[in-house]
Amino acid sequence: MSQPSPVEPVESMPTAPAPAAEPGPPFAPDLSIGSSSTTPYEDYVQADVLTHLQHPLSDDPGEMVFLVTTQVMELWFTVIVHEWSTAAEALRRDDLPVAMAALGRSTHELEALNAAWKPLARLTPAQFNSYRSALGEGSGFQSAMYRRLEFLLGEKSASMLVPHRGAPREHAELEKALQEPSLWDEVLRLLARRGHAVPEAVLRRDPALRYEADPAVEEVWSAVYAGSQESDLVRLGEVLTDVAELVWRWRNDHLVATRRAMGAKVGTAGSAGVAWLEKRARKNVFPELWTARSHV
Repeated sequence: MSQPSPVEPVESMPTAPAPAAEPGPPFAPDLSIGSSSTTPYEDYVQADVLTHLQHPLSDDPGEMVFLVTTQVMELWFTVIVHEWSTAAEALRRDDLPVAMAALGRSTHELEALNAAWKPLARLTPAQFNSYRSALGEGSGFQSAMYRRLEFLLGEKSASMLVPHRGAPREHAELEKALQEPSLWDEVLRLLARRGHAVPEAVLRRDPALRYEADPAVEEVWSAVYAGSQESDLVRLGEVLTDVAELVWRWRNDHLVATRRAMGAKVGTAGSAGVAWLEKRARKNVFPELWTARSHV
C-alpha cells in the first residue's frame, strides 16, 4: 500500500505593505474659528470695510483702478506719517536708534507708495478723460494725510488748512501738525544738542512757517560729512537723504503721470496742473543735506 507523500512545507509569501493613509495637511486651518458673522482676520484687518469703500461714479471700468490706487496711496501716507512722527518724537528724547529704525522702515514704505503710480502711469488723455469728470472739484492737494506728510518735511503753509474747514477732525489734526516742529526741525535741534553750531534763529524759528535753507546749517552738515564715516550723525544724514530722494521720486512720478494723462491742461479744482507739479519736483527735501556735499 503506497504511503502518502509528505506535505511540502509552504514558504510564506511576502505581502505588499498596506497603502498608508494619505496624511492630511500638517497645518490645516481651523475653519470653525469665527462667529456667525465675521472672523478674527476680518475683525483685525477690517477687509470688508476696505473692499467696499469703492463707489465709481462713471461707467468706465478704468475708474475702479484709479479709485483703488488713490485709496492705497492714502493708506501709505498714513503709515509714513506714523513713521516720521515716531522718528520726530524719538529725536526729541535723543533716541537715535528708534528714530533711524522708523526712518529706515519709511524708505521701504516710500518705495511701495511710489510703485502705486504704475497702474496710472500709462493713461492716455482719452482714457483719463473717460472718468475725469467723476472727480468734480476733487484734487490730490486736498488730501489731509498728504498735507500732514508735507508738514513733517517742513513744507508748512497755513493756507493749506482752508480746504478742510468743513471737516473738524481733519482740520484740528492739521492745525496741530502745522504748529509742531517738523521732522527736520527735530534733526537740527539734535545737531545743536550734539554741539554743532546751528544758528539760534533757526532753532527758535516759528515752526508753523515753511523751512528755508540756511548757509550755517549747510556748514554744519559739511562738517558732519567731513568727519568719521562711522558716526551716527553720518548714518542719520544718509537715511534722511534716502527719504528725501524717494520723496523727490514720488513728486517726479506724479508729474510724469499727470503730464501723460492731461498734458498742460488746468488741473482739477482749478490747480495749475503740470506747472505746479514741475515747481514741486524741483524743490529739494532737507536742502542742506544736498548742498553740503559740494563742500566736503
